[in-house]
Amino acid sequence: MATDTDIREALRTVIDPELGVNIVDLGLVYRIEVEGPAVRVEMTMTSPACPLGDYLKTLVDAAIKGAVPGVENVEVALVWEPAWDPDMMSDAGRRQLDGGPAR
Repeated sequence: MATDTDIREALRTVIDPELGVNIVDLGLVYRIEVEGPAVRVEMTMTSPACPLGDYLKTLVDAAIKGAVPGVENVEVALVWEPAWDPDMMSDAGRRQLDGGPAR
């Protein structure tokens, strides 16, 4: 069965096209729930006005199904609370934005 760690690693391949950093290190992924072959991801965008929500939802679905065996259904919910803040980024995400190595 898939684990939270499996899903997070798959989501590290999803790059925010505007910032060039993966959505996990950006702090956009708020919650992951795994129940057998079903996965639910709650995530946000850097801004409620961001037009890339549907695009990123499609990328998330494809990344999980392509990298995590046994996952059959992926639900991606965009949430706006709490509002995203740059302080939510990991140290690796900050280094990527600063042009340094990711790890």
